[in-house]
Amino acid sequence: MKKRLFTLLLTTAFAVLTLSACGEKTAQETAGNAEEPAAASKPAPKEELSDVTLNEVAHSIFYAPMYVAIEEGYFEDENIRLELVCGFGADKVMTAVLSGEADIGFMGSESSIYTYNEGANDYVVNFAQLTQRAGNFLVAREEMPEFAWNDLKGNTVLGGRKGVIHI
Repeated sequence: MKKRLFTLLLTTAFAVLTLSACGEKTAQETAGNAEEPAAASKPAPKEELSDVTLNEVAHSIFYAPMYVAIEEGYFEDENIRLELVCGFGADKVMTAVLSGEADIGFMGSESSIYTYNEGANDYVVNFAQLTQRAGNFLVAREEMPEFAWNDLKGNTVLGGRKGVIHI
């Protein structure tokens, strides 16, 4: 489990760093300047920051690389002033995106599928993946050292949303 978590965090950090490094060089930067060999060491002129509101479904340790990127100023380095808002639920995140309150919704794909299936004319499009596995956990009141999935038969399982868990 520790190896999977470490791999997930490392992969996410790599993805954030890779995406934050994406940018387009101008012809002058590409060509260089023969008269000024130290031109590459000059800081680029600061552009105006673009405001972007990202509404996340929940605060989670699984998103730690994103939080680090925010705190370390990686978004500002790319001229993005990022406002992080917690929606406390995918339905609320989707509402914020559809109403224009948020520019990006950070949630699972189920909300966009629900919205599309309901016939929305203006639905969202998923464009990125941060995690490959959900950060959900199955817990019980008592210790179950020899747990098997069949142990759930006949019991009530409380899921995150009615209709999501099928057992």
